[in-house]
Amino acid sequence: QVQLVESGGSLVQAGGSLRLSCAASGIIFSISHLGWYRQAPGNQRELVASITAGYRTNYADSVRGRFTISRDNAKNTVTLQMNALRPEDTAVYYCKASNGNPLRDYWGQGTQVTVSS
Repeated sequence: QVQLVESGGSLVQAGGSLRLSCAASGIIFSISHLGWYRQAPGNQRELVASITAGYRTNYADSVRGRFTISRDNAKNTVTLQMNALRPEDTAVYYCKASNGNPLRDYWGQGTQVTVSS
């Protein structure tokens, strides 16, 4: 059974930093495409950052230069370092892992990030 468990969400002041982690089990982590998404109230879930099995990264324009995604295949974890946080970064953050043929997506339960102004 695949499980993704996020942690690290918190309340932080604008300009501060947070580090989110997602621990995976039950999945061949090293070949998985990994991503962080977020969903604010009333908004659709959106991609924040992703990292391929080959360590290629991609970022939403709104977070590029402030957030960094990384993966540790030895620990089956993907992290999102978030710096210079803004109130508009407030959302529930989810990690996603994708692999297989046909491709399957697996989601974590989410972790709340709240940035106060």
